[in-house]
Amino acid sequence: MKDQNGFKPFIPANKVVPEMTAVSIALGIVLAVLFGAANAYLGLRVGMTVSASIPAAVISMGVIRVILKRDSILENNMVQTIGSAGESVAAGAIFTLPALFMWMSDWGVGAPSLVEISLIALCGGVLGVLFMIPLRQALIVKEHGVLPYPEGTACAEVLVAGEQGGSKAGVVFAGMGIAAAYKFIADGLKLFPSDVDYEIKQYGGGAGISVLPALAGVGYICGPKISSYMFSGGIISWLILMPIIKLFGSGLAQPFAPADQLISEMSSSAMWGSYIRYIGAGAVAAAGIISLIKSLPLIVRTFRDAMRDLRAGRQASTLRTDQDLPMNVVLLGVLAACVVIWLVPAVPVNLLGALLIAVFGFLFATVSSRLVGLVGSSNNPVSGMAIATLLVSSLVLKSVSGTGHESMMGVIAIGGVICVIAAIAGDTSQDLKTGYIVGSTPKKQQIGELIGVVASALAIGGVLYLLNKAWGYGTDELPAPQAMIMKTVVEGVMNGNLPWNMILSGAAIAVVIEILGIPVMPVAVGLYLPLRTTSAIMVGGLVRHWFEKRKCSDEERGEAVSRGILYTSGMIAGEGLVGILLAVFAIIPFAGPRGDFLNLSAMENGLGAFLSGPSAKLVSLAAFAALILIMCKFTIWYREDKNTKK
Repeated sequence: MKDQNGFKPFIPANKVVPEMTAVSIALGIVLAVLFGAANAYLGLRVGMTVSASIPAAVISMGVIRVILKRDSILENNMVQTIGSAGESVAAGAIFTLPALFMWMSDWGVGAPSLVEISLIALCGGVLGVLFMIPLRQALIVKEHGVLPYPEGTACAEVLVAGEQGGSKAGVVFAGMGIAAAYKFIADGLKLFPSDVDYEIKQYGGGAGISVLPALAGVGYICGPKISSYMFSGGIISWLILMPIIKLFGSGLAQPFAPADQLISEMSSSAMWGSYIRYIGAGAVAAAGIISLIKSLPLIVRTFRDAMRDLRAGRQASTLRTDQDLPMNVVLLGVLAACVVIWLVPAVPVNLLGALLIAVFGFLFATVSSRLVGLVGSSNNPVSGMAIATLLVSSLVLKSVSGTGHESMMGVIAIGGVICVIAAIAGDTSQDLKTGYIVGSTPKKQQIGELIGVVASALAIGGVLYLLNKAWGYGTDELPAPQAMIMKTVVEGVMNGNLPWNMILSGAAIAVVIEILGIPVMPVAVGLYLPLRTTSAIMVGGLVRHWFEKRKCSDEERGEAVSRGILYTSGMIAGEGLVGILLAVFAIIPFAGPRGDFLNLSAMENGLGAFLSGPSAKLVSLAAFAALILIMCKFTIWYREDKNTKK
């Protein structure tokens, strides 16, 4: 049976199958919390997150179809709908809210409360879902066949091909388990260092690689092009800019601001913290603004079409696949969220800030929902939207409330809500596209999105608090690059005490990259991150490149790449979850004689002492090579073994 626009979904509109069940809700909540925590950890390390929709769908099929012996594609779709919300809420939160922790630590006033963090994430998530609901008909239904929604369409294909779900789920769990064990051995037992750094003293720069599974997984998922763009940004910073700074600054007899030590005595990491970080921040800020400017025609057109559709209204349909949450429920939900933002003392936002959130929130929810339909969630300029919001909010609150601590925290809170709105609106539109193809009930999916938002928002506060307590933001363990950039933008507007020459230099580099026709955001992020991080991402990208260029049939190549994406998604989740576990051990006094949890490298004799010496770097590289070989075993060589057995 076709819908009112002539499209025939996989499950017809007149057929009712299990969808929102206790099993799908419970499993979806678990995956929302797990993928949200894992992506929070990943984003705080490398400044980006990965989509959880397809891994959640595959795990769902493995559990529901294989273990529980249930057979409903709409149940599986509900699980991925709820589960993927965790990744989006985490992305919006970690891009902005760690700035609150860093400021409050600098001011000597502790840290934001769990209630504050969770409420900001919750209000942003609820608004993101509700703002997208009126746009579903215009973007998902009427534009079907025009807006591809790549992740949503791919997830639908995975669900439709559910008869293969059991074996594919095993690939995800294998990646999760192996990466978890690797991470625990490297950073829990500390048998070998997870970062291999080399100072190039005569040259003035540095090099290295982080031998961690999540970074290689990110590189594989992003692919060789994006990985190479990020790596090239690292080369510009660590092998071009640093040597130039060292060459011309070594003769200075006084420290050059903002550093407090002579350039001739600085290591590469010290130069990164004092100079490169600001250049990279300028590049990322400019890249976000460039992405936003390029999207302006689309923004205007989308907003105009959405308003016209809302004014015209539409005839209510009785088909199951056309039912949305009622508009009065949507409007009441939006009003309630804005009132909570304004009146609840735990959220540092006044009435003016709540009005800014309502205006920018609906604008950027509209923009995000349309953009992900064209370019996918990975290319959605969420950080650019957040930076634009922070710039406007900083100027407005500075003129109204001054430059005090409350104004700065209010600006970041506004930016945090907007960032979550943009991220969750894009995720909701992708999920609704998946549901449209497979024939789910939109109203039930929208309720599922809200359930996922509530679960992940309640969890993200604890995760952020835990990670800050364990290592702190802005450190080597958790550089929190996006949040550092947001913090820099607000401080620059409020205090005017930043090294603008360096920030503008980074912005100029971003402009040149854009003129050359190269995607500016990945290069700018690579410019900001340590080279050891982008090196590991590049390794994952090269593995993907090798998979794609092998001489084999298209079917074998496609299956190997697909299995690789699932396996590396599991790697990212496994490392992220163990990272959270190690954070628990870092703040709980459950330790050995030196305060480390089962820290074998603290031993005076034996294996730990051997691996803490000069051989440690070689052991780390060997372990990373073994990790890559195991990745190949579960992806490309799996198919070859299967053929051999036949």
